[in-house]
Amino acid sequence: MARPLYITSGEPAGIGPDICLSLAERVDERPLVVLVDQNLLQLRARQLAIDVELIEYNGQAASSEKGQLYIEHVPLQTQVIAGELNPKNAIYVIEQLRRSAEYAMTGKSVGVTTAPVQKSVMNDAGIAFSGHTEFYQEFAGVARVVMMLATKTLRVALATTHLPLRAVADAITPERLHQVIDILLHDLKNKFKIAQPRVLVCGLNPHAGEDGYLGREEIEIINPVLESYRQQDVKISLSLPADTLFTPEHLKDADAVLAMYHDQGLPVLKSQGFGEAINITLGLPFIRTSVDHGTALSLAGTGLAKSSSLNVAVDLALDLARQ
Repeated sequence: MARPLYITSGEPAGIGPDICLSLAERVDERPLVVLVDQNLLQLRARQLAIDVELIEYNGQAASSEKGQLYIEHVPLQTQVIAGELNPKNAIYVIEQLRRSAEYAMTGKSVGVTTAPVQKSVMNDAGIAFSGHTEFYQEFAGVARVVMMLATKTLRVALATTHLPLRAVADAITPERLHQVIDILLHDLKNKFKIAQPRVLVCGLNPHAGEDGYLGREEIEIINPVLESYRQQDVKISLSLPADTLFTPEHLKDADAVLAMYHDQGLPVLKSQGFGEAINITLGLPFIRTSVDHGTALSLAGTGLAKSSSLNVAVDLALDLARQ
């Protein structure tokens, strides 16, 4: 039997359960299994007038069929009202992530695709939680992972992720850059099957420091690291001004862009493909893809949530598993 892909339904008060129901419209070569409270999903299906047969996954299914949705029941701690956060259900969300990581690490699944979670309510519940990426990194016991978002035409990896802007410059060290670039090159080659990846790198400062007049990080830290790769015939640029790097002329020959911080690269990518972008965690010993959006509490249970990002994230996970 084909190993399944597990999908976490995420924050129960958000749109995660809604968009997971869209998976019943698919036909796939391997089972898709949603980690969710069965009663919650049945209720949300009735609210949205979606006719779906929920089937408890028993490990024997060969594929996913239209009109059916495999689930693995994860019990809620308390009742859910769409759009209203409740810290009591934070444990429910963590259990989804724990199971998905365990199954991927032990080879029970080919990987995991995640629906959105609400970081604030997790921390309100007393659970120190900074995001999916960090959770899976700790579970897998790897020293560094890399967040990369992708559309059909653009991939953007991040040297730093969820840091306050004033902390970014101190976090850009030669050690971090080597780790991030090594992971990026490795996974572009091994997961995406790009034999010689071509990477463009954003400078940290405006105009990439303008020869030191607007900051010296490019001269003292970033470019020396990049030059060490270029001397090994790696196709990677020196630091480039981010305000002109994301133009068609520069991007036409690039396989990925490395941005120095979250809001340097992701606004450009999301403006090009919001709703159809994918979040991929590089550096893990398993496949993990995710939606590119949040919990959208105001849309939960209304039928207005769009499921396109979840579906392309599932498509990519299945494609990577196939390769």
